[in-house]
Amino acid sequence: MGALEGIRVLDLSRVLAGPWCGQILADLGAEVIKVERPKTGDDTRMWGPPWMKNDQGENTREAAYYQSANRNKMSVAIDISMPEGQELVKALAADSDVVIENYKAGSLKKYGLDYESLSAINPKLVYCSITGFGQTGPRAPEPGYDFIIQGMGGLMSVTGEKDDLPGGGPQKVGVAFADLTTGLYSTIAIQAALLNRHVTGLGQHIDMALLDVQVALLANQGMNYLASGKIPGRYGNAHANIVPYQVFRAADQDFIIACGNDKQFVALSAAIGLPDLPQDPRFVTNALRIQHRAEITELLAKHFLSNTAKHWVEAIHAVKVPVGLINNLEQAFQEPQVQARNMLVEIPHPLKEKLTVIGSPIKLSRTPVEYRKAPPMLGEHTNEILSRVVDEEKLEALKAQGIVG
Repeated sequence: MGALEGIRVLDLSRVLAGPWCGQILADLGAEVIKVERPKTGDDTRMWGPPWMKNDQGENTREAAYYQSANRNKMSVAIDISMPEGQELVKALAADSDVVIENYKAGSLKKYGLDYESLSAINPKLVYCSITGFGQTGPRAPEPGYDFIIQGMGGLMSVTGEKDDLPGGGPQKVGVAFADLTTGLYSTIAIQAALLNRHVTGLGQHIDMALLDVQVALLANQGMNYLASGKIPGRYGNAHANIVPYQVFRAADQDFIIACGNDKQFVALSAAIGLPDLPQDPRFVTNALRIQHRAEITELLAKHFLSNTAKHWVEAIHAVKVPVGLINNLEQAFQEPQVQARNMLVEIPHPLKEKLTVIGSPIKLSRTPVEYRKAPPMLGEHTNEILSRVVDEEKLEALKAQGIVG
């Protein structure tokens, strides 16, 4: 039994932020009904290659991108632009606990599927709207895209190498950071609203914006600026407040040191054969090492070229200073710790006996995550779900009209 068993979620969202939120809730045991457009479905269904391969090794039309965010859900194909489709969604919402949507602000009102309309039908409904800029403010009506938000929200200004270094300049993160973290914050907000409903008996509207989340996640960099008035720059793979805490190159490949305090710096120095380094007046404390960042970085960088990354990682790890190799994705999935934590799981799919997906990082002792369903094919559960609200004859008529699929 999942922790959220008995909670029903109507997921009207598409692409990533909303589906990511829905997938987390589904992993936790909620019944998540994904409403998609007939024939085309979620935009990301077409975002291949790569496509999932069937058991014969042939490409299907199931995109890997779509499959990354829609595990454990049920897919229902409904044309919500048609009045009959809107009535179906309203009927489903009447018996749901949560609605997730990521349409442009206010655009569902014309369909009668906005919070005011659905909460009138179901006052206990928790309704989560995910947009680029929120429901208020001068840019509220605009669509939001992760790349734009990473730039506007300041993240790219502190990500990447300095301008005067090779490859310097602002960089986006290698995954859709604003989308994914907005999905996470939305999940937290939904669960908080469900807990509040136990006390009040009422649902509420959750207004989530990618830009808000990105600004919130400036964290220490944001507070550094607010405290000092100094605009943070880019440190590449270094840390704004801790030294040494960055990537170094060994004789064969790169590795990471995350030396978090002065005690660890003493241990690190001894482990790498530089035991006198902590006595250097420039490097005694972290504050001094920040002031002399260039000197200590140059010294360590030259030293680490004298041996392999494996040698340095083993030596540093032995004295309990955080250190690690930089893995590509294949290497990351092969890490013994990753495998021991069951971060790759297999789920049966209608077109493939065993579909391998990335597992959930949530480990609950009494109500563990269960992998019940592979990411659904378009309309895979239309009959099963809509038979709850219409009879078979009506359902067939709606199919003939193209309103459901």
